Amino acid sequence: MDELIHEFATEIADADGHLYTARAMGRRRAGRTVWEGWLEFAPVGGRGIVRRSQVETTQPSREALAYWATGIESVYLEGALERAIASRSDRRTRST
Repeated sequence: MDELIHEFATEIADADGHLYTARAMGRRRAGRTVWEGWLEFAPVGGRGIVRRSQVETTQPSREALAYWATGIESVYLEGALERAIASRSDRRTRST
């Protein structure tokens, strides 16, 4: 089951200037104690596609995954958003 690990306070803009909120997500790998983490980017205003990165890290515990997430800086989020858009790894479509 996917879990919210951390929500970032800074909004991230894509190359076209669209703003996204970012959050770190994670889950325990099936049959293992290893956790994997990725980033999700939701459009500000709630309309559009939530972009999802590929797995960005694996960590030995949920606590280690949370520690990883709290160290992520804006420049890393910008690159992850670019990778998520380029890979078209979308989680879901949201609209209001």
